[in-house]
Amino acid sequence: MKTSLQQTHQLRQELKINPRLYQAMDLLYMPLLDLQQHLKQELLHNPFLEMVEADDDDEGTEAEAGAEVEVKESDVPETPAEQKEKIEGEMDWEEILLDGFEGNGQREERDDREFFEPVSVGRQDLAGHLFEQLQLLDLSPREGRVAEEFIGNINDDGYLAVSLDEIVEALNADIRRAAEAAGQSIEGMPMVTVAEAEAMLVVVQGLDPAGVGARDLRECLLLQLRDHDRQSSVAWRLVHDCFGELINHRWSEISKRLGLPAADVQAAADEVARLDPKPGLRFSGAGDNYIIPDLVVEQIDGRYHVFLNDANLPRLKLSKVYQEIARDKKKFDGENREFIASRLNSANWMIQAIEQRRQTMLKVMHYIVERQRDFFAKGVQYLKPLTLREVAEVIGMHESTVSRVTNEKFVQTPRGVLPLKFFFSSGLATTGGEDVSARGIKDQIARLVEGEDAKRPLTDQAIVNILRKSGVVIARRTVAKYRDQLGVLSARMRRRV
Repeated sequence: MKTSLQQTHQLRQELKINPRLYQAMDLLYMPLLDLQQHLKQELLHNPFLEMVEADDDDEGTEAEAGAEVEVKESDVPETPAEQKEKIEGEMDWEEILLDGFEGNGQREERDDREFFEPVSVGRQDLAGHLFEQLQLLDLSPREGRVAEEFIGNINDDGYLAVSLDEIVEALNADIRRAAEAAGQSIEGMPMVTVAEAEAMLVVVQGLDPAGVGARDLRECLLLQLRDHDRQSSVAWRLVHDCFGELINHRWSEISKRLGLPAADVQAAADEVARLDPKPGLRFSGAGDNYIIPDLVVEQIDGRYHVFLNDANLPRLKLSKVYQEIARDKKKFDGENREFIASRLNSANWMIQAIEQRRQTMLKVMHYIVERQRDFFAKGVQYLKPLTLREVAEVIGMHESTVSRVTNEKFVQTPRGVLPLKFFFSSGLATTGGEDVSARGIKDQIARLVEGEDAKRPLTDQAIVNILRKSGVVIARRTVAKYRDQLGVLSARMRRRV
């Protein structure tokens, strides 16, 4: 083959998204705390941006009322066309950008509340708790080293994550490395034996919390029963001799095997169920997660009011000082011109994107409250099916935009702090012609199981029949799926004697 260089012409279409659009989408995606940190960084890097002072805040009091959305019980939902026409007429973003944007009137009258950042209290992790107890024991340096190796291999659940052989191998490898570093021969060195390791494992398993250092669930439960001096109890016999039958709830088999009444077996199984299957988690190093809602829904005089919870969000406006500099055409040359133009455009777009984010979030929450009025008034069973596409069509925006609005956002409601995703679920048909939310069906299943006769628990088919009597058309496999998602065992596993 002969290689050569050639020039060719090719016509093709490419879609390039403006970086400013990316910025607006990112801001819409951010939860409240992330947005707060982002705006603080923008204030540091862009001199054209400054915070609205308290005096400026007072001037926009009347305009702030516009961020409140009232949903009356008698409101009639607007058609998608009416919603779209209303939205398009609310704000001319191009005009705002060209005329300059002052951030007045961008929040509700909620600035009188002072916010204090929650501070997590430091807690000791499981390893630290075990090492602290180890210091109080009368152990030789060799025994202490073996015990430390065990503690270092206990996972967050409190279980020993490696085998005894691996512990012994790791300890002996350390002995060999230490001997080589000191220039000594490893021949005649006292290596750690499996018997030594087993003896120290017993010591570690005697530490608090009870059950720590177990190699499996059965051993963990036995350690906890031993800690309570229950070695002669029926519960001990269940775990020690009938563990396979126990975890499968085969009460009749256990009763015959142990020669005990079924009621005694059930009572012993209840005792075992009260033990902790993961004793190490109480010392988990995971910190507390605090949620600050992005939106607030309050019921006042029979009406639902929607607020943005952005009282502690920096409010931005264009700096008047730098606006004067931008108007000085003499300074518009070379690098100065490029810097001023880029920073001014960036500041304008940032303010615009923040306002657009606010308006979009209010529109989405407005429709959610309007659609889910029965939920706010009566509870989860009255939650209606809702999709992102439905909201997008009504408010006249793209489905991906609504998805970004609901991502990791929370709302404080009269029924608790809920993620916005909570209000979105698929629907099931009813004999009355209306759809009911899958989340509402799950709640009904949970209530049915909670109120059932423990000696005759409801089967999946029985639940199907009950739901059908109330007008809900549902398959048995769907009930089984929802039951699994709720963490509810099958009827056979729930049956009590």
